[in-house]
Amino acid sequence: MANDKLQTAKSAKNDEFYTQYVDIEKEMNAYIDYNPEVFKNKTILLPCDDPEWSNFTKYFAQNFQRFGLRKLISTSYAVESKKYKVNYQPSLFEEEDEKFDIDKTRIKGKIFILERDINNDHKINIDDLEWNYLEGDGDFRSEEVKKLRDESDIIITNPPFSLFREFMAWILEADKKFAVIGNMNAITYKEIFPLIKENKIWLGATNFNKGMYFGVPENFVYASTYKFEREQNGIKVNRVPGVCWYSNLEHGRRYQPLTLMNMIDNKKFSKHKEIKNIGYIKYDNYDAIEVPFADAIPSDFSGIMGVPISFLDKYCPDQFEIVNLSRYLEDSRGMSKEFVQKYYEQGNKGQISEGHPDLCYFDNNGNAIVPYMRILIRHKNPR
Repeated sequence: MANDKLQTAKSAKNDEFYTQYVDIEKEMNAYIDYNPEVFKNKTILLPCDDPEWSNFTKYFAQNFQRFGLRKLISTSYAVESKKYKVNYQPSLFEEEDEKFDIDKTRIKGKIFILERDINNDHKINIDDLEWNYLEGDGDFRSEEVKKLRDESDIIITNPPFSLFREFMAWILEADKKFAVIGNMNAITYKEIFPLIKENKIWLGATNFNKGMYFGVPENFVYASTYKFEREQNGIKVNRVPGVCWYSNLEHGRRYQPLTLMNMIDNKKFSKHKEIKNIGYIKYDNYDAIEVPFADAIPSDFSGIMGVPISFLDKYCPDQFEIVNLSRYLEDSRGMSKEFVQKYYEQGNKGQISEGHPDLCYFDNNGNAIVPYMRILIRHKNPR
């Protein structure tokens, strides 16, 4: 059966990381809980994928009827086009099919389609997957895959992080719904942050503070300093920190407001030494206060606050307005020559570069303190 062959193929795979089934399920459940018909009558495309080994394909194929999908499409990238080609061998799933071509298997991408009951068991599931070779290597930028993109309603995948900007542009160009995995630093990209600010895309439901564990081959070598779990549910894994989902599919968690204390109570009771008995520091070069922790945001402050980029994991658009990102502030922030000179006299510590100083304040000893990049926010209803 197709399911057995896919499982055998996955066991033989030894040269790639893969997203765990449980992580896909957890994220998709958040969208389904918010809207049970989110996938109904939809065509889902899983590009940048490898259908023979992929948990994305397995998850949506197994839930095809439950979700009421119209069509599922998965595409893979040819092995000869990848940077890493070690230990490649065609899977049994491919080799035992009459379409198998020894010349095409390394240079062509593959496409898997699920849309009908082909074995007449009155179900549409993973056993009904149909596959073929693509005309090209399966690059998402090819005209062939673009046509599949245009045909689809929702795009879900774990794209190459090095091509994240280009991949997101590829999705947004076609105005598609999506849920994709990326590094949290992508929040700061000039192509991504304005869309987050405008509430056109947002972070997914999965909390990224603990990173994400990806399946790895048996011969994977861990760094000598690795201290995290190496196995989950019988699968060898590696933790990748600062990974999150980006999406424009609604989920309920992003509408859960933060429970906050006011400025006075934070100063009295905050668990953070930077706030307790001290209060809030105002930047010397911008009209805003420094808030180094999301749970220390004062509930009653009506001005602008600088918070860590990790705040977006807790951002409720009904509660806050995103004003800007510190790296994109213009130079018209009242930075006098005296200020810049004073900063450089401190040895140019931190992130300020000439002509574009970042947020900064001076401590009691006159030392310039530059917090890591901040998102500037404002309460919609301070109280």
